[in-house]
Amino acid sequence: MAEILLNEYRTAKTLYLSWDAASWHMSKQLLAFVDKNNARADGMPRIELAPLPASAQFLNVIESVFSGMARAIIHNSDYSSVEAASEAIDRYFEERNRYYAENPKPAGNKIWGKERTEATFDPANNCKDPAYR
Repeated sequence: MAEILLNEYRTAKTLYLSWDAASWHMSKQLLAFVDKNNARADGMPRIELAPLPASAQFLNVIESVFSGMARAIIHNSDYSSVEAASEAIDRYFEERNRYYAENPKPAGNKIWGKERTEATFDPANNCKDPAYR
């Protein structure tokens, strides 16, 4: 994913990656990729890591997006296979991304309508679904 973002924003000076403090987000492979990228001198953006503090997933706006996806696609579902569920998730994000690409403006209810909180950075926002354990 980092490679895709680097190519998409290759004219930027710096690419900031942020996520919650889940242990699997800080892989040795990612850190090595970042170090290798930042040592390059070919004009690609530097990568700066900005992980959120532990136990602060409510600050992670993407949690709001994933909570909406979970309610729309996963909860109360009865897919015939893992592949069918995976296809539904892929279709969900493809449709949202396509709509946003075709309508590049602040996201409204069409694309961001199923989140439990507004998908904005706000210390008062608790983007994590309270039903998640």
